[in-house]
Amino acid sequence: MNGDSVDTDLARTWVQAIAAAVDQHKDHLTQLDSAIGDADHGTNMKRGFLAVTTALADYEPDTVAAVLVKTGSTLISRVGGASGPLYGGAFRAMGKALETPTADTQQFATALAASLESIQKLGAAAPGDKTMIDAYAPALAAFQQHADAGADFAAAALAAADAAEEGRRATTPMQARKGRASYLGARSIGHQDPGATSTALIFRALAETVEAR
Repeated sequence: MNGDSVDTDLARTWVQAIAAAVDQHKDHLTQLDSAIGDADHGTNMKRGFLAVTTALADYEPDTVAAVLVKTGSTLISRVGGASGPLYGGAFRAMGKALETPTADTQQFATALAASLESIQKLGAAAPGDKTMIDAYAPALAAFQQHADAGADFAAAALAAADAAEEGRRATTPMQARKGRASYLGARSIGHQDPGATSTALIFRALAETVEAR
């Protein structure tokens, strides 16, 4: 990889970094989910990304797209609840949007946009509904803004990670309008959304992986 593109090695390393981050924060994710969900988000995400790292261990992809599609397909098949279809579909959509062996900053921005579209289509949620979209949408906007300004991949990824974390924090005062948390009504206010939290972990893992290369 150079400063402006992602290759198969970096894509694989990114997914491994996500798995490590999810494992490190699994208890926190479950704690957040216990307040407004089914108390299984951390467990489900850990199981899913552990399966992904196993699936990628002896896989020899020739494109970034292949890594991402394999990741998505594995998550769909191995993660329970809503997380599997949402995150799995997001990674599959990201991969399918890429047609080249490597992905530059603009191409990756396009892939992230396709990923968000997949999440919105399946979850029928919008910004402000207290879901993973509240972290993903600002992350995409920040990444795209930096890509359009000619910034390199590392700068765009860092901006996206910062925006995702700001987005996850912003879910705390929101009232949930989608998903299991919406059943709580006003009682969902004051709790950070677990999906937005895991989404922020994914974008931070990307930024740290790019920075380390």
